[in-house]
Amino acid sequence: MTNDRLYISGHTGLLGSALHRLVPAGRHLILRTHRELDLRHAEPTSALFETERPGTAILAAARVGGIHANNTFPVQFLADNLAIYSSCIKAAHQAGVGRLIVVGSNCSYPRGAAHPIGEAALFQGEVEPTNSAFAMAKLAAIELCRAYNAEFGTRFLVVMPTSLYGPGDNYDPANSHVAAAMIRRFVKAAKDRTPVETIWGSGTPLRELLYVDDCAAAIHLLANLPDAQFDALLAASRYPVINIGGGTEVSILKLAQKVADIVGYTGEIRTDPAKPDGVPRKLLDNSRMAALGWQAKVSLDEGLRLALADYRARYPAND
Repeated sequence: MTNDRLYISGHTGLLGSALHRLVPAGRHLILRTHRELDLRHAEPTSALFETERPGTAILAAARVGGIHANNTFPVQFLADNLAIYSSCIKAAHQAGVGRLIVVGSNCSYPRGAAHPIGEAALFQGEVEPTNSAFAMAKLAAIELCRAYNAEFGTRFLVVMPTSLYGPGDNYDPANSHVAAAMIRRFVKAAKDRTPVETIWGSGTPLRELLYVDDCAAAIHLLANLPDAQFDALLAASRYPVINIGGGTEVSILKLAQKVADIVGYTGEIRTDPAKPDGVPRKLLDNSRMAALGWQAKVSLDEGLRLALADYRARYPAND
């Protein structure tokens, strides 16, 4: 078994804060904000791991954003994330971390993969062009974990969550993901009594959304598995990855309608096919997590209401 010291990187972000909320009282928890430690830089990152010696580390820190941000700043998304994964994975190995769990992304799967997407589909085709820089950095992290496990016998696992939303989300207009972007947009539209609201793309792509606390519960389950079960996950396939999927899909247009209803927006919703759709579908095969006894608990309607309550509490001036 690993020692009880747990490091969570990115603990102020969407997933990181959910992971933080689930840590039981009394566990030795190691946290650093981005201001305190820039994980892109190898030397201070290595110093943290050497000094703190976590038994388990969860790498939830990353440069993230929606389709607009990925399209506009591909260099930053690729370079920053490559630097984070390189410095953290190397530091974890050098410090003898018992378990490292790296948060990957469903966007790393090929655009044309069969659905539901199983872990074996990795590296079997081209990724979606609109977020390829981010996806390539995640794929590099997967290969780096595989290489460390093969060469040094480390126990590094990459989790592949579906699209996340919920408390702590980023609502910045240029960097938010789809659910957060719609909450911000429709709250403003309802406040301003806008007669027509237009969403990007055709509205037909399907998205599998997962409430962030459900994902955090899955990761904590993995982090605390008995050694034999954890090692079996690593040995099950060429790449040390496991999907975390919610199992429910919704079209972009239907999601917009759900958010509008929850917010109380009564105007017309239009689509703009001139804007990019992104990948048509990203439903994950969640069978391996289900076999471990995990399943999503929060429905989309309930999760959207909780996310809206979080947004209104954090940004009362916008409501």
